[in-house]
Amino acid sequence: MQQIFNFIYKNSNRLLFLLLLGISLFLTIQSHSYHRSKIISSANFLSGGVYERINNVSEYLNLKPENDALAQENAKLRSILFNIKDTSSIPKLDSIKRLHPADIIVSKVIHNSYDSHENYLTLNSGNLQGVKPDMGVINSLGIVGIIDHTSPKYSTVISVLNINFRLNAKVKKSNHFGSLGWNGKSTGFVQLTDIPRLAAIKKGDTIVTGGQSVIFPENINIGTVYKIYIDNQTNYYTLDVKLFNDMTNLGHVYIIKSKDQEEITNLENRKKDE
Repeated sequence: MQQIFNFIYKNSNRLLFLLLLGISLFLTIQSHSYHRSKIISSANFLSGGVYERINNVSEYLNLKPENDALAQENAKLRSILFNIKDTSSIPKLDSIKRLHPADIIVSKVIHNSYDSHENYLTLNSGNLQGVKPDMGVINSLGIVGIIDHTSPKYSTVISVLNINFRLNAKVKKSNHFGSLGWNGKSTGFVQLTDIPRLAAIKKGDTIVTGGQSVIFPENINIGTVYKIYIDNQTNYYTLDVKLFNDMTNLGHVYIIKSKDQEEITNLENRKKDE
């Protein structure tokens, strides 16, 4: 203990300098958005490299489940292909309106948090691949999240399991809209609020993305109605939605480029300014 005190006494000037330097850097970053964005971008680059190496080891150990999932998906695709009446025509990539191969960036989850209230994912795609903030992220089962920050080779995603995540969603069969979010409790469920009570809803109904979002195309799968809550003081339902995705086990994902997003956002911002 005496040696520690002696060390602090002998190096008090240096320690004081480092402390003041740290405080000044912290205040600079907090008060200037440019410095803050640069720090976040650098952190994404460093943490992305570490996460990618960890993910490579984890991915090797989980090859069998990945192969099983690919086999099931291949079986489904073959089943669809065999049931196409005119095999000379080229089938569409999928049923998502206005979504083409050029609108998709294939990426891989190299880090996934799901045990806090503000969960994020890290992907091994960034600015160099054309990834930008506010792009939607999906996989073959449904929505995953929204791009938050990017660096040249990596990007972070606000997961649907984040209490700050919000998305316009609807009941597929009736087109009744609501606001989708997460209450921070179960990793398998999200909540859809502001659904009017006149809507005929039952357990098992499919919930999909609505048409009011510039981030996600309409009718991308989210999950199914698991439980219905009635607020006696309002005319709205709150729905527990069981996610199609297992958010604790994600592999490859698709980042969606929206060609209209920038135009729509600029138009809406100009209207607000007026």
